[in-house]
Amino acid sequence: MNSEDVGRPIQLDKTIHEQARLQIMTQLYVIEEADFLFLMRKTGLTWGNLSSHMSKLEEAGYIEVRKEFQEKKPHTILKITESGRNAFQEYRKMLDKVFERLQE
Repeated sequence: MNSEDVGRPIQLDKTIHEQARLQIMTQLYVIEEADFLFLMRKTGLTWGNLSSHMSKLEEAGYIEVRKEFQEKKPHTILKITESGRNAFQEYRKMLDKVFERLQE
């Protein structure tokens, strides 16, 4: 860490930092895209909570939401965008800085 960073608060992306959105972004960072029910099971979020957080991530441009039908049933796919992937990588770097400062 350089001397310019000392004493400066580390700015974590608040859109990603919220626990539910962090879970969603972590899943999508690894697998790139998943359907709504898969993410519901993996995160333990309710339908309404996942939908709400999904909307916030979509508004931020971090995920793309695709709605389609499979055998006349709605099917929602969430996919991490390039912007979302970059934001998540930056979030991880900032989190690493938090831990680096603890060791100083």
